[in-house]
This record gives sequence, C-alpha cells and structure tokens, in this order.
Amino acid sequence: MKASANRQLECTHLPVLSSREQGWENILVEQFQPPAGEARFDQGDEHAIYLSLAPRPVHSLQVQGGKTYAGLYGKGDISIMPAQVPFFSRWDGDDRFLLIRITSRFIQTVAKETINRNPDRLELLPIFQTRDPQLEAIGTLLLTELKQEASSRLYIESLANVLAVHLLRQYATAMPQVTVYEGGLPQRQLSQVLDYMNDHLDHDIKLADLAALLNMSQFHFSHLFKQAIGASPYQYLLQQRIERAKQLLKEDDRSIMDIALMCGFNSHSHLSKQFRQVTGMTPKAYRAS
Repeated sequence: MKASANRQLECTHLPVLSSREQGWENILVEQFQPPAGEARFDQGDEHAIYLSLAPRPVHSLQVQGGKTYAGLYGKGDISIMPAQVPFFSRWDGDDRFLLIRITSRFIQTVAKETINRNPDRLELLPIFQTRDPQLEAIGTLLLTELKQEASSRLYIESLANVLAVHLLRQYATAMPQVTVYEGGLPQRQLSQVLDYMNDHLDHDIKLADLAALLNMSQFHFSHLFKQAIGASPYQYLLQQRIERAKQLLKEDDRSIMDIALMCGFNSHSHLSKQFRQVTGMTPKAYRAS
C-alpha cells in the first residue's frame, strides 16, 4: 500500500503481523492483539474493516459517524469504517482482531470498471457489529497470506478486487448491481493471456498486467478466466510454475534454488512448500524418483 496508508492506530499497540513491508498495493492488512484499552482510527482516504479474531467475546464501545454502539464482539464479528469518518473504540479485555485498510481510490476504480457509473457518488456505509460470511472468508484468506513466508502478488490483487466488489455490492449507499459477464474468455484472448503467463513465469505477474492485455477490468477478467479454464489466474499460474519446476528438476542439473527462481518462486523453501502441496513430495525427492 502506498504512503497514504501509513496511518497507524492512535494507541501504543503495534501490530503483531503487518503487510506494510510486503509490497501489497491498495490494501494494508494488520493483526493486533492488544490488552484492554482504547484507540482512535484516523481513516483518511482509506476504508477499514475490523474483523474480530477474539476467542472469547470482548465488550466494546464504538463511536463513528455521530453514532455510538456498545456490545460483545466475538470471533467473526465485523465493523466497517468508511474513509473520512473518525472512529473511536474502547474495549475492556484482551482483544484480537484483523484490520484491513483499502484505499478509496481503488474502490472508486473498481466501481468505475465494474458498474460503469460515476464512482464519486458512491459512499460506504458505517457499519457496527455485523456478520458477513463472505467478508469473513476474505479476511481469513488475507490473514493466511499474511502469515506466509512469501505471498503471491497476483493472489493478493485478486482478493483485493473481490473485497472491493463485495463492499460495493453490500455496503455502498447506492447498492449498485455489478454486471457479471458469462461465457468465459474467447479462445483468442485466452491464448494471449496463457502465452503471456508462460513467457513470464519467472516474473512477479500482476493481475493488473493480465487484465490490461485484454483492456478489461481485473474483476471481470478474473471471472471470465476462471469460467474459461476452471481455475483462477493465481491457481493456473501456480500449476504452470510447478510443471516448469518438475521439468527442470528432471532435465536440468541446476540447484533447486536456481530452479525456484527460474519458476517464479522467491526461495528454495517457497518452492518446496508449494511443490509438496501439489505433488506430495519435495523437489529433492521428485528429482531422485
């Protein structure tokens, strides 16, 4: 996330995990485990989603948009804090939560690309305690990536797009109906994308790069790509990188580290983890088989 996201909770508690140094664009994800206390959130130009991870319910008082709410927040409970709306919270016990910040500029871009209307008229509603299984699932996936040694930028961008579209569908003042195109990518466009991915397996491929090849929004590209081949862009890219690694392990005597880098993995351990999940064995064992 860019410099505009460098606002912290205005309290003494630092995150135990943060994506701040991982180069994620448009989104900042941080996990906090503070003791009883209070905090002010300076939203600035970012929307924020609070997702409770607390194993035991915590009594919390929250103030935003001139309204006050008090209640027990347990695992899975969500609050949404729109950009430019000051937010205050006080809690009376050990808390654990995920804070997801997403830039309003990115939300506006997604709105313009997916619903083809003036995004300046779209605002997110302030939401206190609510349940949203899809939003919780997205948060859980982001937290899982946050805990990884290395995350895929393509996967993070995909999650950020899904998150933005869901917020627009469920929590925007205009409640827009997002158009979803059916039928998958035409063969010519699909071949163009697959060739690009095959030629750049050793690069940090971005979802924006793939969508730009077809002059298409990232959300619609991801949807049509999955319809066409039955896998998301991230899943397909990972499959192809593993296949390339399998080929090189059998046909090339380079080190496993070198092969990892040639296939788009940033370390020996990153390749080993993904390779084992797909094939059931380590790269070393596969080479020797």
